[in-house]
Amino acid sequence: MKKTRSLLFILVALSLLALASLGMTGNASAKSMNPPTASLLTSGLAGGSGSTLGPDGALYVTESLAGRVSRVDPQTGDVTTFASGLPKAIIGIGGAMDVAFIDDTAYALVTLVGPFFGTTDINGIYRVDGPNSFTVVADLGEFSANNLPATDYFIPTGLQYAMDPFRGGFVVTDGHHNRMLEARLNGEVSEMIAFDNIVPTGLEVHGNTIYMAEAGPNPHLPQNGRVVAFGPDSSSASEVASGAPLLVDVEYGLGQSLYALAQGEFDPANGDGSPANPNTGSLVKVNADGTFTEIIGGLNQPTSMEFIGNTAYVITLGGEIWKIANVSPPPYGK
Repeated sequence: MKKTRSLLFILVALSLLALASLGMTGNASAKSMNPPTASLLTSGLAGGSGSTLGPDGALYVTESLAGRVSRVDPQTGDVTTFASGLPKAIIGIGGAMDVAFIDDTAYALVTLVGPFFGTTDINGIYRVDGPNSFTVVADLGEFSANNLPATDYFIPTGLQYAMDPFRGGFVVTDGHHNRMLEARLNGEVSEMIAFDNIVPTGLEVHGNTIYMAEAGPNPHLPQNGRVVAFGPDSSSASEVASGAPLLVDVEYGLGQSLYALAQGEFDPANGDGSPANPNTGSLVKVNADGTFTEIIGGLNQPTSMEFIGNTAYVITLGGEIWKIANVSPPPYGK
């Protein structure tokens, strides 16, 4: 009798397990049937460039052609001016290039201005003191001109592309001088690590590890579009993944997955510093084997991205912000 009851219990348990398995499989299938989708959140920005998430959960985006930082509601797309009066782009790229927060204080990265371009503006990190008030806390252009790189250059002050908070200050990529700078809030600037001609662009700080996107030298071939990683005391960077053309950003998404943003196919006839061909950009996922998987393509000259949960927000050079939902697959895409 005990054996019969035990057998019955086992059969019931197996049946319940089978039903649970069917339910999980059906759930996963349903989720996997929800592919990433892109929708326009907002448009009309004056030259979208760098971005960050603010302490209030909103998107903050630099508008390089207008010399301002705008706040964008990630749900409604409503845009309000957060700070204006920063140097504007002179050659179509530069001016207010990126934005980041340390605690509740915003900082803007300004580049490709100054005497070389016929202005008195400073290439550096500006603390936002008010809607129209700024203080330069680090003169990156002066440091760069006084400490020229080993690689070829023609702009002595460099092209500082992106910055991220690190150790109470910032790390800053220089896509022209091919190096990573570290800037302290007391004005001290130093070279953290120098590279060959790999054109460093966007970056992501994760603990003590710095992930950096590389556009690669002209003509920005896919095999030269890499994500690399290094620490503050590293003498070289380790490759994480490669195979996407003209990478401009790298960010962590939901579930500790790493993603990169490729601006797309490049026409060498357009010259150094030109953007990729229209509508050839893509959001890609970093795989464990060092490859990329395309999440969504057809992006029009993207420049930076941010993640909120399972949604990526992609800023474009033409002043649009695209909302890409369902980026991560199950189990993270809940």
